[in-house]
Formats: sequence, structure tokens, C-alpha cells
Amino acid sequence: MNVKAWFLVHKWTSLICTLFLLMLCLTGLPLIFHEEIDHLFGDEVEAPAMPAGTADASLDTLVSAALRHRPGDVIRFMFWDDHHPHQAFVTTAGSLDAPAEENHSLVMDTRTAAILDEPEPDRGFMYVMFKLHVDLFAGLPGMLFLGFMGLLFVVAIVSGVVLYAPFMRKLDFGSVRRQRSARLKWLDLHNLLGVVTLVWALVVGLTGSINTLSPVVVGLWQQDQLASMTAAYAEVPIPEQLGSLQRAVDTADAAVENRHMSFIAWPGSQFSSQHHYGIFYRGDQPLTSRLLQPVLVDAQTNARLEPQPLPWYAQALLLSQPLHFGDYGGLPLKIIWALLDLATIVVLGSGLYLWLGRRSTTARRIAELQSGGLSEEPSP
Repeated sequence: MNVKAWFLVHKWTSLICTLFLLMLCLTGLPLIFHEEIDHLFGDEVEAPAMPAGTADASLDTLVSAALRHRPGDVIRFMFWDDHHPHQAFVTTAGSLDAPAEENHSLVMDTRTAAILDEPEPDRGFMYVMFKLHVDLFAGLPGMLFLGFMGLLFVVAIVSGVVLYAPFMRKLDFGSVRRQRSARLKWLDLHNLLGVVTLVWALVVGLTGSINTLSPVVVGLWQQDQLASMTAAYAEVPIPEQLGSLQRAVDTADAAVENRHMSFIAWPGSQFSSQHHYGIFYRGDQPLTSRLLQPVLVDAQTNARLEPQPLPWYAQALLLSQPLHFGDYGGLPLKIIWALLDLATIVVLGSGLYLWLGRRSTTARRIAELQSGGLSEEPSP
């Protein structure tokens, strides 16, 4: 491709995605610190202090207590969080096929099976930020649309790098011509910050686009690996009465090493078959702690299916999630992510400002790039 073609690619991909990327950067900033914000405003509960070594109650006891508290509901998921010791989070609903909006949450003490909290559905500031960032309050179409904007952002970055070399031919790297016009200073700053944040922006753009495919990835896993593993149950009637969850977990524990339980999906829920408890484990190493290993156990007979690692596309999704929000390295990395996010906001905002205030024609800018000259106008 020649300079003119790269210029047009950079121009239109940038213009199409800029406003949406600005929105994603602005909404993503508080989401980076969502745990710290929740803690600051007291939106978390803590399990009461008990003597060290107090044993956890049986999982069957937790199930019974949750169903007593929500009579008429069914349990869909139970999960644990390393940041909340001695707590189990239980999701119930009126039926297994009820929409996610009808889910009800319980926070339980794993030692006593006491209900610690029954949080109402979140409708506050962080919920609005999350929904805008994930799907624009438009569900799957909104997610896929934002994923497409992320891909345009990646193309805009690549094309911008190609244009940067001829533009900077007669300048030292990092030069900001402060003695010239305000527009030229903004152009130099736009280009400099764009190059500095290049790798981070590519990582966040690509991982963000991958994350928008999560419903597609789950559906593919259901029709692919999950269907293959449970093919022998195709003609088996759906169980009306479920067996012991604790025995199912004990069976699953024997099939894994150096992993700890992350969550359990009930039969008929999104992450299991109609006949099995889906018991998911995380590893104990930095990398394996981001990956999941499912073990399927028959909810009636307690028979375990041979565990299989998740397919590559599911693992790619799991690895992309912590990279996107920078939450795999604690608070210091979150701060770095936030600073890079702010720098990207400046890049996007300055690019939009420079394009809206342009004074020369596209033909003149392309001619100057081809000749190696230095324009006072931005490449969009």
C-alpha cells in the first residue's frame, strides 16, 4: 500500500471509532479500580471472626440453607473469590432458563452457612459504567458493535505507525515543537503519545475485542467440547432430583492437582449439561490462576467424566480478560493501566480536535507526507 492508501485507512478508521473509544476509555478508568472503589464505599461484607482452623460446612449444608432462604428458587451457580475469605456467593433464580436479569444473589459464610448479605441488583454508578463499557445497554449486539470498534482502533494504530515514519523524517524522536502554533504542538503531542502508548493500546484493543466475543465463545464451547463430552447422555432423561453436591465435589477433587475450586455450575445452567454438575478449578500459578479446568460429575450417579482442558479459543478469552483491565499485578499495575488510559484519552481527544479544526486539504497533506515534508496539519 502507498502512503495515500495508508492515509485514507488511518483517517476513516480513526474517525469512525474515536468517539466510541473515548467512551470506552472514560468508562474503563473507574472499572480498573472497581475493587478499591467497592471497598472505599463499604459495598463489601466480611465474614465474622472465628477461631483459626474453623472447618467449612458441607456444601450440601450451604445448598439447603440457600434454598430455605429462597424457597421456590433453584441454584444456578456457586462461586468463591480469593479476596473474600470464608464466603461463598450463590446465584439463584425462579428457573434455570430465567433471564440473567432475574438472578438473585446471596453471600454466605462457608463455615456456618449463615446468610451474610442479600445484595440488591446493582443500579449505581459502577453498574452504569460497566454496562456502557461492555454492551452500551444493548446486549449482544452492543457487545459485538464495540468489538468491531476495537478492531478499527487496532487498524488505526497500525496505519498510524506506518504514517509516523515519513512524518518524523526530519525530526528527532519525541520532538514537540513548542515554538510553533498551538495546533502543531498538539499534533506533535498526539503523535508522541500515540507511539508511547502503542503496545498498550494494541493489547487493550485486541483483548477488548476478544472479550466482546464471550457469549459466542461460550456457545461454541457448549456445541463443541461440552456436547462431545456428554454425547452418551443424549437419550438419558433429565434428572428430577439432584444428588449430593459435596460428594460430586469430592469426586471432582480427586481428578485435579495443584488447583482450587473457583465455581460450580448446576445441571441445566450455562456452563454445564442437563445431567452434570460443572465444577471449575483454577491453578495456583500466575498463569494457571487465570485458566479454568472444568470437571463434569453426574448429578445423580456421581460418575465423573474424564476432564479435558478447555479449547484454545476459551483459553484465549480467559487470558485476555486480566490483560484488558490490568488486574493481574495488583494495585501498582492498575495505576500504570490508569495512566496509560489517560494518555490514550489525550491521544483520542487531540486527534479529534485536530481533525475538526483542519485547515489544509487532504491532497496537500498526502503530498507533504510523500515528499517527506513536515505538515502543520494532523494525519487523522
